[in-house]
Amino acid sequence: MGLALSTRIICFLLLSGALLLGALGVVLLPNVVYSAFLLGGVLLSMAGLYLLLNASFVAAAQVLVYVGAVNVLILFAIMLVNKREPLRPMRVLLLRRLLSVGVCLGLLALLVQVALTTPWALPGPASIGEAALTRIGEHFFTDYLLPFEVASVLLLMAMIGAIVLARRDVLARDVVTGEPADQALLERQRTPLLPSQDGSSPSVPSP
Repeated sequence: MGLALSTRIICFLLLSGALLLGALGVVLLPNVVYSAFLLGGVLLSMAGLYLLLNASFVAAAQVLVYVGAVNVLILFAIMLVNKREPLRPMRVLLLRRLLSVGVCLGLLALLVQVALTTPWALPGPASIGEAALTRIGEHFFTDYLLPFEVASVLLLMAMIGAIVLARRDVLARDVVTGEPADQALLERQRTPLLPSQDGSSPSVPSP
């Protein structure tokens, strides 16, 4: 075993371990902010695995699109919809957890079956070099153009929904029901940086 092959195996084991631990942290940690940060680590580990497969363009797209855009959007949405509400106990929590574990184990068994029964053509086709970028671009803007546009619209809708939910507490009327908001809540949510309705200068609340 040469040095290059042993290095690739060590890198593969480290990246795989980081990916598995990060994925477990995403689904098991109660803090959703930590889960979002661990999701970024999972995506970075996947980019490292793509680099081991000599797929540099896919690795760069993974970092730019998923880590730099999707994961940041998730973090913004979480921080914008950080409503200060007490957590209520969930009904039949144990049953929900058991159902979630069953679904996850079923998906894992399906993936393992696919991996074991697929006739993998190893070592695989020869690399086509820079022509791979041309082929990816052709498929991206022809066969997969509609899914890409739909995904961008969904991400935009999620961002707008997060902003609307975050601003519901400071609006004069609820954006969904149209009912007047609680005046006491408006007084608590009003910031000293916003001018008052009578045009006077903003007042700084006393401690």
